[in-house]
Amino acid sequence: MANTTLSASIIAKAAVGILENELVMANAVFRGYEGEFDKKINGYTVGDTITIRKPTDFTVRSTITASAQDVTEAKTSIVVNQIAGVDFAFTSQQLTLNIGELSERVIRPAMIQIANQIDVSVMSLYKDIPQYVGTPGTLVQSFAGFAKGAQNMDQRSVPQGGRTAILAPADFWALAGSQTALFSQAINNKSYREGEIGKIGGIDTYMSQNAPTFTTGPFGGTPLINGASQNTTYDTTGANTQTLITDGWTAAAAARVVAGDVFTIANVFDVNPITKATLPILKQFVVKAAGSSDGSGNLTMTIAPQIITSGAFQTVSAAPADNAALTFVGTANTNYTNNLFFDRNAFALVTVPMAKPPGAVDVSRQSKNGISVRVIPFYDGTNDKSTWRLDVLYGTKTIDPRLAVRVAGT
Repeated sequence: MANTTLSASIIAKAAVGILENELVMANAVFRGYEGEFDKKINGYTVGDTITIRKPTDFTVRSTITASAQDVTEAKTSIVVNQIAGVDFAFTSQQLTLNIGELSERVIRPAMIQIANQIDVSVMSLYKDIPQYVGTPGTLVQSFAGFAKGAQNMDQRSVPQGGRTAILAPADFWALAGSQTALFSQAINNKSYREGEIGKIGGIDTYMSQNAPTFTTGPFGGTPLINGASQNTTYDTTGANTQTLITDGWTAAAAARVVAGDVFTIANVFDVNPITKATLPILKQFVVKAAGSSDGSGNLTMTIAPQIITSGAFQTVSAAPADNAALTFVGTANTNYTNNLFFDRNAFALVTVPMAKPPGAVDVSRQSKNGISVRVIPFYDGTNDKSTWRLDVLYGTKTIDPRLAVRVAGT
């Protein structure tokens, strides 16, 4: 290709293609909501919102007599409130380049940084997930350890197709190392020579340095349920949260729990979301906001999911009894890597065309497979230098936390 003066359109096209290739987790989550935003032709600004419907549930009758059920559809919203951008400056001489040279020297490093930030944003949704298997702080270094995540998803009727696992580097390489001892040469050669794992148990497996580290709350005391019958009805706003009144904590202590802490309640079992049959595992809940105990050791927590004991949206085998014990996952004030297994419909990412600012010249917005990048140059005539700003506007959302599980080794 002959040298040419590069324009905003050329740079934007190169950038959006590179960004799509560099995304890891963000490419494995649901991307279908971009169409809702595309209905606004002039582009979007920070804070724009769409409202979407969440899947509904039903109960199955076992008699000949019809019994009509109300169709209850919850709603949730996605806000495009996050920006990832990189700015760089070129002289006019530098802009007379082959686009291949510019892509390799400048655009690719910039888009790697942006892709990394978007992946971090999507991975941060792990705090919405109550399901946790394995022993916190233990590497996923065997098929048995890996299979705990798949088993949990199967028990809870998570769809088989479209499952993805994101492992931290230490877990990924420990698991790859375990495969080198396998008899199958087709598997162990890939693991030993190329460090590839591929699909395990029907789950596409990837390594990401963005796998998050979570620090548990301080805990303290012997937390118990304070009052029976703390069950509720389905929240059609889509929040699916409720308050849980507890006591037995260390008195007057700050931040006993933090958002992302996972716990179980004695004798409160999980149910299959399809059949509503009681499962042989305790129901796990996640803390949605930090909470502190009062002078008497009482603490009202905001938790998810809701405690629903019957009907189409049933979540538990029974409501917790008064003084039922709470057991938290992990040791207090401890950092744990959170590997994540999920179905693509657990989380959503939207990237949208950004607005063209009034007065801006030569603005280019380029989209590819739902990824949108905006490029705007502005010129410094004194120094014959152009500054280029490259922006991606996006939003993330946990759509169905039932479709994911945090995984540690065994």
